[in-house]
Amino acid sequence: MSVRLRDMTVADLPRVMELEEELFAPDTWTEWMYRDELARPDTRHYLVAVDADADADAVVGYAGLIAYPYEAHIATIGVAGTRQHEGIGALLLDALLAEADGRRTPVLLEVREDDEATQAFYRRRGFAEIGRRPNYYPLSGKDAVVMLREVRQ
Repeated sequence: MSVRLRDMTVADLPRVMELEEELFAPDTWTEWMYRDELARPDTRHYLVAVDADADADAVVGYAGLIAYPYEAHIATIGVAGTRQHEGIGALLLDALLAEADGRRTPVLLEVREDDEATQAFYRRRGFAEIGRRPNYYPLSGKDAVVMLREVRQ
């Protein structure tokens, strides 16, 4: 794995939007949503994973954390299909969890109910299911599993 992490910028959004469509359709975020998130650096922490060997910092993954004083939320994590199972998602998640640990906050997230592999991925990082959100993904009609990782000392 030859990737490095850096802060996401507005210039990354065209590639992030391509990955959104590849990974999450029909429940994709919009470019406007990402622009809004990036405009809130006090409570948002967004990263991209870039291929260190490719030209022009080719974005191969991205992730975001919403961090309030009392809790944090994993907003999104995505890795290009051709680069999955290389540890990039784990690298991104660990960076977000380190940010939350530095803020000493528990971390919440939602994941599609039918995505067992991703739920297992989060369980390996200390998350546990605490509930469900019916019809959380409105375009697909899928429920979300709500998962929590307690504060790490």
